[in-house]
Amino acid sequence: MKVAMLDPSLFTGRYDDSLCAALAGQGADVTLLGRPMRATDAIVPHGYAYTPHFFRRSEALRDALGEGRAFRLAKAAEYGLSCALGDLKTMRDADLVHVQWLPLAPADAMMLRRLKGRTALVHTVHNADAYHADAGVQGRGYRALLDQFDALVVHGDTTRAALIGQGVDAARIHMTPHPPMRLAPASAADLTAVPDATRPRLLFFGTIRPYKGVDLLIHACLSLWQAGRDFELVLAGKPFMDVAPLLAQVAQAGFSDRLLTDFGFLTEGRLDAHMAKADMIAFPYRHIDSSGAFLSALHHGKAMVTSDAGMFGQLPDGVATRASAGNAPALAAALLPLVQSAAIRQEQGARARAYGDAMGNWNDMGVATIGIYHTVLAARA
Repeated sequence: MKVAMLDPSLFTGRYDDSLCAALAGQGADVTLLGRPMRATDAIVPHGYAYTPHFFRRSEALRDALGEGRAFRLAKAAEYGLSCALGDLKTMRDADLVHVQWLPLAPADAMMLRRLKGRTALVHTVHNADAYHADAGVQGRGYRALLDQFDALVVHGDTTRAALIGQGVDAARIHMTPHPPMRLAPASAADLTAVPDATRPRLLFFGTIRPYKGVDLLIHACLSLWQAGRDFELVLAGKPFMDVAPLLAQVAQAGFSDRLLTDFGFLTEGRLDAHMAKADMIAFPYRHIDSSGAFLSALHHGKAMVTSDAGMFGQLPDGVATRASAGNAPALAAALLPLVQSAAIRQEQGARARAYGDAMGNWNDMGVATIGIYHTVLAARA
C-alpha cells in the first residue's frame, strides 16, 4: 500500500514521524510531504521517505525576510500556487493520501479538488476547531474541507462529538487513541543551556498562543507569589501573541526573579531539557481536543496541572490536578498543593508516568491506521 502523508508546515513533526515509522513497520510504502527541514526539526525517517514538497522557495527566504508579515505573505502565495497549479504526482500515484494538517483552507480546497476521485483521502482532525478561533483567513472554510475526505480520524470522544455536532456523518469518523510521544532526548549541551532550578519549578512549554492560557497562568502565579509562595515559572517556546504586557505585570509586581523565559523555536532536545529540570508542568488551555505536548511529557514523571478542557477533562483521577478552563483563581488553587509539597509532586508525577506507560503505543496506532486505510479502500472499490 502506497501512502502519501501530508503535513505541509510540519505542525506536528514528532507525531508525523512516529506515525509514518509505525505504518512503515506494518509494510506500507510511506512518503511524508512537508516543508524543508529547519535546525529545530528532529525528524529522522525510519523506514519511510521524506520529501520537502511545500514552501521550498519561501523557506529559502526565511532568514532574509524574518518571521513577520512579509514571510507569511510569501508562504501563503507559494502555497496557493502549489495547491492550484503545482505537481501532485506523488499524491496522485499513492493509493491513499493522509492529510494531518490543512494550513490554509482556501488553498487546501484547490488541492483537494484536484485530488478528489483520483486517490483515497483521509484526514486526521487533531482539533475540531482547527485553529482555535484565532486564525482569520487561515481557517476560513475549514469545515467545508472535511466533506472532501473519505474518512476522518480523531483521537477522542470530544472531537468526535464536535464533528457530529457540525453535521459530519458518524460513519465517516474513525477513532484511534493518541499514543504518548517522546521528543528527541536532551544533549549535554541542552542540559547545560537550561539553568538548574533554584526553587520548585513550574514549566509551560510549546508555542504560546491565546487559547493556551499563558495569561491565566501568569495571573495564577502572581497571586501565589503575592501570598508568599516560593516557586519559579519557566515559559519555553515561540510566542504567537504579544507577551510583553504579561512580562511587564510580573516586573511591576516585583517578581522578575521568579520568571524565566526561553522564547523562540526550540529544538526538541532543548524542550526535553526543560522538562527534565522542571518539577511541575502546566497546561492551562482555554480549549483543546487533544494535546501532543501533554502526551510528550508523561514519561518524564512530573506533576501535571491542566484545565478541564477536552482530553484533560477525561483523564483518570490523580493523573493531573485539574482546574476549570479559563479560571485563573481556580488554577492558582490547583497549583497551591503542588508548589507547597515535594511529596505530592512526586506522587502525582509517578501516576502520570504510569498512565503514559499503560496507554497504547505507536505499533498499535500503526495497526489501527492501516485498518482504517483498508476500510476506506474497500469502500472505494
